[in-house]
Amino acid sequence: MTEQSWEPRADAPAQKQAAGPAPSFGDGWKGQVTSLDTTTGKDHGQDDCPKCGSTEITHKSGTMALMCEFCRFEWIGARLEETHGLGEGIEDLSGRTIASGAAQIESDNNLVTMKCQGCGAEVTVDTAHAAQARCHWCRSILSLNDKMANGAVPDGILPFSLSRDQAISKITEFVEDRKLLANPKFKADFSAEHVRPIYLPYMVVDGNLHTRIHGIGEIQTRRYTVKHGDTRTTYYDANEYQVIRQFDLQADDLIVESSASKADFRTEVSTNNIINAILPFDVKNMVAFDSNYMGDIQAEKRDMDIDDVSRTTHERFLTMARERIKPDLHAYDRGVRVTHEEMWVRGTRWTTVYLPVWLYSYPERDERGNLTVHYVAVNGRNGTTMGSVPISASRLWAATLGWSAAAAAVCWPLALVSMVAS
Repeated sequence: MTEQSWEPRADAPAQKQAAGPAPSFGDGWKGQVTSLDTTTGKDHGQDDCPKCGSTEITHKSGTMALMCEFCRFEWIGARLEETHGLGEGIEDLSGRTIASGAAQIESDNNLVTMKCQGCGAEVTVDTAHAAQARCHWCRSILSLNDKMANGAVPDGILPFSLSRDQAISKITEFVEDRKLLANPKFKADFSAEHVRPIYLPYMVVDGNLHTRIHGIGEIQTRRYTVKHGDTRTTYYDANEYQVIRQFDLQADDLIVESSASKADFRTEVSTNNIINAILPFDVKNMVAFDSNYMGDIQAEKRDMDIDDVSRTTHERFLTMARERIKPDLHAYDRGVRVTHEEMWVRGTRWTTVYLPVWLYSYPERDERGNLTVHYVAVNGRNGTTMGSVPISASRLWAATLGWSAAAAAVCWPLALVSMVAS
């Protein structure tokens, strides 16, 4: 990485500066698109057994392996990181490199998307294994009568390694730890048997970036206290510096939502934001998409294109850049006020992937009839768990009053001791 140092202004008085403008992004792709073919050559999205040619293939639970039910041969799908060099050449990216699954919406004979009549969610089912399914959001039954034009087939898939029993254990533990303040109806209704596996669509993005961040930094030179009658006021003197950091940055495997409903983080409607809290996933291990990995597990449909998520992607790139320079700003003990940020996106590489999530959902209606859906989600690879539990307002108030009373019981004796000591 290259870096430009700051310009000191130690002799200059502190200046008032207005807050800087919103970050500016320069997208260097300018219509230059390179296609990356990640298809397996199988129109139906399934690989046959490489040993006997059978199509009776299942995913071996808890592993990355597929197994032929006819000859019992086991193998692991091709890792995209290795077969297509997805971890290489980020510093040389120019324009947009778009993998097959991110470039277009393709139909698949076995994968169909069905619309739930209960909540309107669109879920993808491998119809080679199931003719109907249950909605993972509201648990309504779906049938082929509800099918819609199919969504995108991803480039890769990251199979489940966490078993159903392990997921149930983690969700049950998460809920038990929060039952003190939970809504009584939720506690009565909770059943971990409703935990369901689901594949969620994401884009995986690499970026070749150049960033420049401007700010005003302060280094304290003196600190002193002045007495005004019975009060004391502390002041400080500081030197002010104009801070500029300019550097190259290579972003590897940034994960971005590609389902519009899950990218909607309005907490008054649902707690979708908890799904991002179980990131990251080990996407470097994703294998070329093969619906044999899905079995009867449903998948959410990808319905956002690259242009739909590019702004969000750029903002997350910028967040990475801010983290990159934090160690360089420790010398400014009074902090740095950022006045302007610029980022040039020289090149990006886009792939799509299904990521495994164990999901528990609970719909809650308030006294006005407004519906909020609470989720508890478990990362299907490493077991990271996060969620939302509906809270009882009366229990929360009671707990708050109890904590306040306990704090008062501790503070009053300390105050009396202080008064006696003084």
